[in-house]
Amino acid sequence: MLGQRLLMLAVALGLLGAVAASFATLGIDFGALLGAEALRSMAGFVAEFFPPDLRPGFLRKLGEAALQTLAVSAAGSLLAVAGGALLALPAAGRFGLGARLAARLALNLLRSVPELVWAALMVLAAGLGPFAGALALALHTSGVLGRLFAEALENSPATPERALVEAGAGRVVAFAWGRLPLVAAQCLAYSLYRWEMNIRMAAVLGFVGAGGLGQLLYFHLSLFHQRQAASVLLAMFVLVLAVDAASQRLRRGLAPAWG
Repeated sequence: MLGQRLLMLAVALGLLGAVAASFATLGIDFGALLGAEALRSMAGFVAEFFPPDLRPGFLRKLGEAALQTLAVSAAGSLLAVAGGALLALPAAGRFGLGARLAARLALNLLRSVPELVWAALMVLAAGLGPFAGALALALHTSGVLGRLFAEALENSPATPERALVEAGAGRVVAFAWGRLPLVAAQCLAYSLYRWEMNIRMAAVLGFVGAGGLGQLLYFHLSLFHQRQAASVLLAMFVLVLAVDAASQRLRRGLAPAWG
């Protein structure tokens, strides 16, 4: 007991030391950040964004870009759910050790490459536009969801599935009725959360030519059209709120059926 407490204390002290070393290495100057000149510069920059551009013609352009961003995030997320599910089964050890190691290596590779790097590669392969953005989101998110799905499968109880197999059911039927219902709600929550994240990421991917609100934001910021950029940021905020509300309602509606 004493040894465990000493170990926890050593870990805590190590973490505090690492944090202190990080601040010392970065050379953070809070005086310059919060100085009068810096605050005036930031206030002047923020003031240039108001009032947002709400002209009907520009709002129509915003709506089209928002729909494109929503489509990119939805398509990328759906492809990622399918890809993650396919890789999660071998990654959870259902097809032997070799398949498990290969699947986990693939998942690590997919999620270790940032979305922006995938987007740059997909733009080279598929050209500028939303299709490249959807593929980039699908590749990265497949790695994330595949790992989460595999962990959910491994941590779920095997007793119901084993009982069905012993009763004479096939392995596919036993998995569908004995294991899948136990993890379905959790996997749904993971998928919807990643969709919410992909909404924001789809907007960022526009900076590398993947279309949508991000490309519109990059265009106006590069020309110092701050009022138009403010309208794009406002559209991003509204879109994230709408998707968050929709995913919460969907989770509440489907959870009782699977719970």
